[in-house]
Amino acid sequence: MPVEFPIEAVRARFPALKRAEPFVYFDNAAGAQLPQNVLDAVAGHLLDINVQRGGRYEKSRAVDRMILSAREKVAAWLNANDPSEVAFGMNATSFIRLVSLAIGQTIEPARNRFILTDLDHEANIATWLVLERFGAEFAWWKMRGDGRLHVEDLLPLLSEQTKLVACTAVSHALGSLVDVAAAARAAHSAGAELFLDAVHYGPHAPINVAAWDCDYLVCSGYKAFAPHMGFLWGKREKLKALPTFRESFIPDAPPYKIEAGTFIFENVAGMSAAVDYFEALGRDLDPSNTQRGTIEGAMAAIRGYEQVLARRMLEILSDVDAIVYGVYDPSEVDRRVPTICFNLPRSRPAEVVERMAEVGFGIRDGHMYAPRLMDRLGLALDSGAIRVSLVHYNTLDEIERFGEALRKIVH
Repeated sequence: MPVEFPIEAVRARFPALKRAEPFVYFDNAAGAQLPQNVLDAVAGHLLDINVQRGGRYEKSRAVDRMILSAREKVAAWLNANDPSEVAFGMNATSFIRLVSLAIGQTIEPARNRFILTDLDHEANIATWLVLERFGAEFAWWKMRGDGRLHVEDLLPLLSEQTKLVACTAVSHALGSLVDVAAAARAAHSAGAELFLDAVHYGPHAPINVAAWDCDYLVCSGYKAFAPHMGFLWGKREKLKALPTFRESFIPDAPPYKIEAGTFIFENVAGMSAAVDYFEALGRDLDPSNTQRGTIEGAMAAIRGYEQVLARRMLEILSDVDAIVYGVYDPSEVDRRVPTICFNLPRSRPAEVVERMAEVGFGIRDGHMYAPRLMDRLGLALDSGAIRVSLVHYNTLDEIERFGEALRKIVH
């Protein structure tokens, strides 16, 4: 990190952290807290311009301007050139289903193979498997014993028959990062497309659709310090070609052809403000940067600080003889984000989570919406694993307290 991470200033921007003390939010993969400016944006929309877009009066025009500004900000966050490539909606799952249904209508026998992974959230698996009724066939890009996807294992699965590769940018369960730029190069070399689930990646590191060269990407706000909403990004020519549902009066062009019905405007205002939060953090670190530069600077600082958190958490889990799934070596935190699944010997996951809740830690147990991953790990769906998921407003002190509580359970 070029400068010391301003953790106290960061925490001061999140009112929920102070209000909850001494409770500690270690379940951020299920939803992160919101900074004050995001709360203000949501409340401001509801108080001042809570009307339908498309009207001729000023409050309605203000909604139109807010949505346009939100597209521009999210496009900057993604490093996308064209804001019209960003479509807003309810959540990432609904967008994966929208794209899968559209692509399903274009399947031909000569190119009908889809490559899925056993590392992904089930939302990025089941939505594609239903295309079997359209003639789709499937191959599996499987994670190795280190809990990671290796592009070398993808290459022999690709052929002229491959239509699309669907994978995550980082595991929402194991925290394992995926080399998505290499996956895109491999898919494109076979004439296939790459669909990315970046929901869990968003709060942890810079998204860069230009550098990644993916064809589609879905994300959600609720992990990235924004309200519950989702958005789809796609290369404009890809979105134009999708046969999506739309009312007859809606232009057959992105983003409007993607946004069936009315989405929740106040949550879009909140997502826009979340990008403002990243920009503000980036300006604090380097006031001379451009908009994209401040975003990249903020996300790079977050990434560096979270590696410190991940390293210490892995050390503590090693000290209590925890079974860590995926990247477990503290010296290899560059291969992961601070989302860690583990189990304790001789302790049921639910029991550990309940005991940690009693001393003020919010963590999670279960299958993490990844039943195929649990099967690979040899874990029963009704018990699964324990997941601790940190973000950049968490602290080393919280991790030390977490370790003390774990030791009492073990001993």
